[in-house]
Amino acid sequence: MNRRTLMISVAALALAPAALADTREFYTPGLAEAAMASGEVVVLDFWASWCSTCATQQRVLAALKAGNPDYARHIRFITVDWDRHGRGELARALAIPRRSTLVALDGQAEIGRIVAGTGRAQIAALLDTALRASLA
Repeated sequence: MNRRTLMISVAALALAPAALADTREFYTPGLAEAAMASGEVVVLDFWASWCSTCATQQRVLAALKAGNPDYARHIRFITVDWDRHGRGELARALAIPRRSTLVALDGQAEIGRIVAGTGRAQIAALLDTALRASLA
């Protein structure tokens, strides 16, 4: 690999999280609660910008959504900024123990949860559960 290719690759990797952040729906108080109250299937991603586990989860989620457009079509994904809302009412109501927690809900009923897990199969299983719920 030559120096120019290496520099371009490093720059692309550095910019990837910023591009991902632009496509996410970020939580504001009442957003997830309204979606849940209306019966939507929601995946809440309790995330922090400085969290390496969260970054890994984001990459896996992005790859899974790219591989199966039905996820994005039928599931509402909401990113909850841990630094802003980790001690808030939503996190308390759902007993969220830490950042890097993914929670799937069918309306207000929890149908799955992953705490600090980054395995592709584990996250895919959570999304598959949410997808089945959305199609039921």
